[in-house]
Amino acid sequence: MVGFLSRVRKPRRVGGEGSVTVFCASEQDDVPLDLDRWRLLAENVLEAEGVRGSAELSLLFVDETVISEMNKVHMGKTGPTDVLAFPIDAVLMGSSPGPGALSRGPDRSPPDADDFPLLLGDVAVCPAVAVKQAPLHAGTVDDELALLVTHGILHVLGYDHAEQVDREKMQGRERALLEEFHWRGPAPHNFRIDHPEESAQ
Repeated sequence: MVGFLSRVRKPRRVGGEGSVTVFCASEQDDVPLDLDRWRLLAENVLEAEGVRGSAELSLLFVDETVISEMNKVHMGKTGPTDVLAFPIDAVLMGSSPGPGALSRGPDRSPPDADDFPLLLGDVAVCPAVAVKQAPLHAGTVDDELALLVTHGILHVLGYDHAEQVDREKMQGRERALLEEFHWRGPAPHNFRIDHPEESAQ
């Protein structure tokens, strides 16, 4: 799994009053998708990772052309990749939704982050790339997509794999989440969690 934007600090995981919402959309025609299924997996992963209250995440399935452009613009890399994660630092308290809406004055108390939805970020997955790499990676296209969705969400939540210890922690968490919410049991014998590009680092 390549292509993610790292964050400077650990994100909040508890929003204001409300519930976790995943906006899920497919903007590709390469692979038929059951969006409700992937939305449910994303919601389960978020809740298992301690996300509570009013929190929002976007999960987009895109084609190779779109993810190649995203990879170039945001990562400075050429060609398509499997998943990209774009974390948002929860509520951007410095941003105002209207003139003076978040400003302080003599009769205004400081804005409370709990009054705003927790904006987690966006995850973009390319099913066409998943199809190509599945045989040498997760095993099946279904398992590859599940791994990519989970991997992208963990990046949004602050996980990283730049160092070996972080990689092992992230991979262990991915396997545990997939066994709980995707397979509902032990991982298949042929499931590989190591990405070829990561193993070569």
